[in-house]
Amino acid sequence: MFSMALQAQDRNPGSVGIGAQFGQPTGLSVKVYNPNGMSTDILAAWDLNDFFFLNIHGLIENHIGSSGRLHYFVGPGAFAGIRDTGGESLSDQDFEAGISGNFGLNIIFGTIEVFGQVTPRLKLTDGTAGAVGGGAGIRFYLP
Repeated sequence: MFSMALQAQDRNPGSVGIGAQFGQPTGLSVKVYNPNGMSTDILAAWDLNDFFFLNIHGLIENHIGSSGRLHYFVGPGAFAGIRDTGGESLSDQDFEAGISGNFGLNIIFGTIEVFGQVTPRLKLTDGTAGAVGGGAGIRFYLP
């Protein structure tokens, strides 16, 4: 009976999950779930290097095992943000943008998603530079 109650409250196509990611970077996470194609994952985040940015990914989820609760996900994306270089004026901030990817695991408990992910990024503005971020988080899906 408990499992039937959880299934009745699962994520639905188009459901919006809101939560947080903790790690490098830390931020607010929003996901629009699409079981038949790419889900949209948005992260408004900051890291310890005074960098505030927006990451957007399209994610494909696939089940692991037969339970339907555990998934792996992977997808392409992009990021844009502002890095504070330590000064007081706007000229002391650098704009950065580039491409990124995202892959990880999630487990679903009704309308709650717990996830862990790795996000490699390649900066394409003002020279190129690579970085790897990631973290763990939780999202709550709205009915």
